[in-house]
Amino acid sequence: MVMHPPDQEHTDDQMIKVEVNLDDTPGEWLGYVMDKLFEAGANDVYYTPIYMKKNRPAVQLQLLCSKNHLEKMKEILLLETTTLGIRYYPLSVYRMERRMRTVDTKWGTITVKEGLLEGEVVKVSPEYEDCRMLAEKHQVPLKQIYETVWGLLGNAY
Repeated sequence: MVMHPPDQEHTDDQMIKVEVNLDDTPGEWLGYVMDKLFEAGANDVYYTPIYMKKNRPAVQLQLLCSKNHLEKMKEILLLETTTLGIRYYPLSVYRMERRMRTVDTKWGTITVKEGLLEGEVVKVSPEYEDCRMLAEKHQVPLKQIYETVWGLLGNAY
């Protein structure tokens, strides 16, 4: 089970950023690797297109994990990709307070994540999966679902 950071505002000083450059890992493997990293406890995983020596197109895989997950992340990267080396370094991460609430629309209920700064809501994000499900169910453009939720919340977000 993946443990997510607590929802209260805090700074986590026990995080590690890991990077590998992959110029010869097949694209089909990348989604598989990402899933394995998340299952093993990565907080975030993403890919960025880069160019390496001899102007070879490549992908840089970057991930964020807690210090206690580093060895498992290294193992996955070494076994599941073509990399021969891994860069990693300590990192502090500030996290806003988060809370969830629901909004009722004419299509159904949507969960909304709120980001709070010093107790005040400054960010709002409708949950994608809720919006996607209602858009498909009611044959409504996804964009329209999001716009409706933001309209119900007020244009301040």
